[in-house]
Amino acid sequence: MIERTVRIGSANGLHARPAKLFTKAAADSGVKVTIEKAGGKAVNAASILAVISLGLGNGDEVTIATVDDGASATLDTLVSLLAADHDLPAADAATSETRVAV
Repeated sequence: MIERTVRIGSANGLHARPAKLFTKAAADSGVKVTIEKAGGKAVNAASILAVISLGLGNGDEVTIATVDDGASATLDTLVSLLAADHDLPAADAATSETRVAV
């Protein structure tokens, strides 16, 4: 079994938009992956309803796991999605300086 532990990076937690990105990546990987909140029950990482039901907030620690020993890269990708802040305003993501044509 391979496991990774990560903290939720999105400022507003793992709500619908970041949960959709995460569960789609888990489903598209073709690998059976679970996600578990510290002290909680592991759920199917490809199920958006199961993932949202965990009620994950910013900074919550989760463990993702798979029994597929060849899926290390898949878990690394999923960790990156969970650690990223998907709630940054578009302007912050592009640049801190805005130019307006007159």
